[in-house]
Amino acid sequence: MAGKLNKFETPSSASSDSDTELALDLSEQVFVDDDDYSRAPASPTTVPNVRPYRPPSTGSNILKSPRARRVRTASMSQSNKRTTAESILHADRRTIYTAGRPPWYNCTGGQEVEPFLIGIGGASASGKTTVATKIIESLNIPWVTIVSMDSFYKVLNEKQHQAAMRNEYNFDHPDAFDIELLITVLQRLKEGKKVEVPIYNYVTHSRENRTKTMYGANVIIFEGILAFYNADVLKMLDMKVFVDTDADIRLARRLRRDIVQRGRDLEGVLKQYMTHVKPAYQSYIAPSMAHADIIVPRGGENLVAISLIVQHVHKQLQLRGFKVREKLAVAHIGQPLPDSLYVLKDTPQVQGLHTFIRNKDTPRDEFIFYSKRLMRLVIEFALSLMPYSEHSVDTPQGFSYTGRKCDVEKVCGVSILRAGETMEQAVCDVCKDIRIGKILIQTNQQTDEPELYYLRLPKDIKDYRVVLMDATVATGAAAIMAIRVLLDHDVPERAISLVSLLMAEIGVHSIAYAFPEVKIVTSALDPEINEKFYVLPGIGNFGDRYFGTEPAEDE
Repeated sequence: MAGKLNKFETPSSASSDSDTELALDLSEQVFVDDDDYSRAPASPTTVPNVRPYRPPSTGSNILKSPRARRVRTASMSQSNKRTTAESILHADRRTIYTAGRPPWYNCTGGQEVEPFLIGIGGASASGKTTVATKIIESLNIPWVTIVSMDSFYKVLNEKQHQAAMRNEYNFDHPDAFDIELLITVLQRLKEGKKVEVPIYNYVTHSRENRTKTMYGANVIIFEGILAFYNADVLKMLDMKVFVDTDADIRLARRLRRDIVQRGRDLEGVLKQYMTHVKPAYQSYIAPSMAHADIIVPRGGENLVAISLIVQHVHKQLQLRGFKVREKLAVAHIGQPLPDSLYVLKDTPQVQGLHTFIRNKDTPRDEFIFYSKRLMRLVIEFALSLMPYSEHSVDTPQGFSYTGRKCDVEKVCGVSILRAGETMEQAVCDVCKDIRIGKILIQTNQQTDEPELYYLRLPKDIKDYRVVLMDATVATGAAAIMAIRVLLDHDVPERAISLVSLLMAEIGVHSIAYAFPEVKIVTSALDPEINEKFYVLPGIGNFGDRYFGTEPAEDE
């Protein structure tokens, strides 16, 4: 890449102080539970019957009491021996995942680790879902997604719908499933992409208008009566498990389920079983047992078989692991600065602001104040890099004025928590009614690797120009993970601008090498990082200084 360094003339409007009530309103708006945002880890099926995690909005409390001291906290993966209960904490109205997702891509941003896809087949009511749930409980990792084949029943026409209401439609035949959509969803999940999975209503025999968003999984469990029927699906499966349960037990379970849960009568259930379910088992399901790697008799009661499955999955995940941050720290040394880097012009004003925030003796309230001024400048700078076209208006005096208008109509801000959240107010101040997304990435203090814990993004984010915000960038590991998340949600690479107050040269090189079309915007560039991955000469731990969570001197 060429060694061009882009400079920017600082606008005259410099500072802006955030209003406390506005910050409160913004945080409430950001975390409202609605269908316009997609969340992760994965989906509600990842951990049954829990609400999605909504991280606390820290900015509003800070604005109320700038000098208040907070207790230092951290989210990290301490050990792979933690139990499911320890990995998932249930508070009053939220679920907190304390085990993050490690990198699933390489230093170029391409996919390095493919999710492990387990197929679970078997007859209706054989206990496939129970086996899948037991596997999740034993794996002790939250980044597991269950995909049910039942979600992919075809949309019925009026004649088929009437037949279904009379228990005369064959839901156990391969033609009842939208195999093309199923293959697309499984392939995108294997590629680490976001998917929208249909929600099927068993009572009305129809798909609901809403869908279920799934994203981010180390392990994908695909279960269904015909999980092994299609050859293309079989090729994608890393492990094939067949659940074999006695026919009398299956019938008893089906009677109880369909009558109690789905509101059907005894005669209708038996008619459907004898006409469609039993023949389909003999013709399609039982023969597919030949494809199974493991056959599990007695379903979820067979703890030995489940233990063997879990051991194999853990071994495969360990073999697929690798280190990202260590590679980034030594990559691209001595290379010229990329064309995609844009640095705010180093005016006396910018130098003065950096002098305040880099000074270790600057009080916290002043650190926050001058950081906000610098954030506003760098956000305005990032917006100035968007495409503008000539535009004429009439002035109140009746004259025509020819100026410029931004060609981008939809802009979304996405903060990398927690330090990136400090920049949200600046982007809201300059972009009216902007939508805000959040990605929580924390460093595992045992491996020094970034881990993805949580994300909340607009479902249509692929249609937006994204301003990705992080206060500082050292190796670029967290930024690369966040960019990869956006790409997995179908945001074009050229539609992403990474905005930061301070970056290290090695981080800039890493990001530009992985994603050459991403604009990298900062107010300053420092030459190196230390062994703890801090920028030098740097600014210290920006999040700790801003939020008041710096460790005490005696710690």
